[in-house]
Amino acid sequence: MSARTGSIIIEGVSPEIDAGRHPVKRVVGESLTVEADVFKEGHDVLAAVVRYRQLTPQSTEWQERAMKPLGNDRWQATFALPRNGRYAYTVEAWPDLFATWVSELKRKVDAGRDVHSELLEGAALLEQTAARARPVLASDAQRLEAAAAVLKQGPSVEVTAAALDAGLTALASRYPDRTLVARHERELEVFVDRERGQYGSWYEFFPRSASGDPHRHGTFADAERMLPYIRDMGFDVVYLPPIHPIGRTARKGKNNSLSAGPEEPGSPWAIGAAEGGHKAVHPRLGTLEDFQRFVQRAAEHGIDVALDIAFQCSPDHPYVKEHPEWFHHRPDGTIKTAENPPKRYEDIVNFDWLGPARESLWHELESVILFWVERGVRIFRVDNPHTKPIPFWEWLIRRVQDVFPDVVFLSEAFTRPKVMKRLAKVGFTQSYTYFTWRVFKQELEEYLTELTTPPVADSMRGNLWPNTPDILPELLQRGGPPAFRIRGALAATLSSVWGMYSGFELCEGRALKGEEYLDSEKYELKAWDWDRPGNIRDFIASLNRIRRENRAFQLYKSLAFHRADSDRVLFYSRRTPDGTNQVLVALSLDPYEAQEAVLHVPLSHLGLPQDETYQVQELLSGGSALWRGGSAHVKLTPERPVAIWRVERFLRRESGFDYYD
Repeated sequence: MSARTGSIIIEGVSPEIDAGRHPVKRVVGESLTVEADVFKEGHDVLAAVVRYRQLTPQSTEWQERAMKPLGNDRWQATFALPRNGRYAYTVEAWPDLFATWVSELKRKVDAGRDVHSELLEGAALLEQTAARARPVLASDAQRLEAAAAVLKQGPSVEVTAAALDAGLTALASRYPDRTLVARHERELEVFVDRERGQYGSWYEFFPRSASGDPHRHGTFADAERMLPYIRDMGFDVVYLPPIHPIGRTARKGKNNSLSAGPEEPGSPWAIGAAEGGHKAVHPRLGTLEDFQRFVQRAAEHGIDVALDIAFQCSPDHPYVKEHPEWFHHRPDGTIKTAENPPKRYEDIVNFDWLGPARESLWHELESVILFWVERGVRIFRVDNPHTKPIPFWEWLIRRVQDVFPDVVFLSEAFTRPKVMKRLAKVGFTQSYTYFTWRVFKQELEEYLTELTTPPVADSMRGNLWPNTPDILPELLQRGGPPAFRIRGALAATLSSVWGMYSGFELCEGRALKGEEYLDSEKYELKAWDWDRPGNIRDFIASLNRIRRENRAFQLYKSLAFHRADSDRVLFYSRRTPDGTNQVLVALSLDPYEAQEAVLHVPLSHLGLPQDETYQVQELLSGGSALWRGGSAHVKLTPERPVAIWRVERFLRRESGFDYYD
């Protein structure tokens, strides 16, 4: 053994998910703060850095940020994330030989020891450091050599002072000997989404119902005429259910009946017919060119288009004949239809995801995503991903985002919590949640706190939906317009991403059974009266305006709950990390009766002294008030179930109140 070796331990690196198996998530413009335990035997002075780089086909060079000790062998550094895409990061550490020598020298000098030999050791270290400095900056090398010459003069008050000079130690530390470096055993990853990955207001509607005539199938041109209506409500993502040809075999009729009339359109999720499959559009909607025109018109209104991806087929899909090896077959040769007992989907067959032909199947489905990406779609809402192998999604999302890092994937998985969290870990940008069924104060506080704080929030972003075409919750069936206001306000203010299915603004609450809509749009064309009396369109527009005007609502991890002296009133805040935008929300959970509560204002959380007077502006009404101290009173009614205050700080002076700069 000729070379020396190191013995530094690096452990407890954070953030990391499952020991680095999956990337953490951030958004462009954010930073990543990395911590680690770094230590070794003895009393050596250590230096540590975070190394990071963006992973691109032309992979950028490693950059470094020096870590600072926090105490108890814990170290920390932060680096910026300016671009969309995947980054790698790790931690390195080494003994700072000269700083260690200085520390030992001081103790020996203080103890009255002879340090002649130690000064020669220090001079040698400085000469070695000068050799490393010379190719970088000759003037630094000269300073180090001059200091080495001083140390060789032997012990004296002046020489000792020169040796212990903090500036010399700092200079030497710039050119460390990293032959004894230790590196964390893993390169960890962070995926940096574009802003839309964290913030957006989604509106789902069926283009085939956009004609306004229940007897005429809508077209993409009809859907274009819906865009100003959607824009004026403040939505910036339009989500379309599947737009592909629909199978005829076992087509579902009105209210999910097993027989469909000749003019009934069937479920859009029964994808594939003679006209084509996942890369085709329903001919009654128009052409691919018409669809691309719709995407362009949406962009002109400031709206992104999200497309439904349902990797399943009707029995009439061209894949069934062209690639029978991609499907499960019964012993009698028939293909098994999809089911989730007691539910059965006679109009759908599923792929054999892990069968012998999985490689060609997976690549074909990847090509489906890329087909629509090339036509301008950058957001995909994925139907029931929990019924497909999770390794498939990990493979697919990484391959797509390595080429198109701006693609956003929303997981529509209402299933077991660990499965939902795993789907987020393997790459889904956003996730549907159990919010739809959380209606009481304690469960809302507990669940949203879990969703919006690490470790869950490092990988999973909850997109809150009060309704979907499949789900009409009981509260919306029974609570009338007040329930719709409450659930809409909760979804819009608890998360930076929320969405609603059209009809919500009309307070459509008629149910067939359970949580199913009566006369569900999944199985028939609808002609909605968008000006229906009692609609809450203006209320929804106000919520989205407030979200757009207040940065705190656009940050996913900005939520904190506070005390309200009522079991039926939620009280919470949203704030930017620097405190420049701070918002308080009080919301009644009761659609039937007025509720009053004393709110315990979190002064320390807001950075407000106990005796300071401050102004709040109520953002729905536009009114303002002066508050002082840690409590406030609120009365909320079914007609006005929510109050949203922006906090404005004041300086108190004898002459009155002046705004802080």
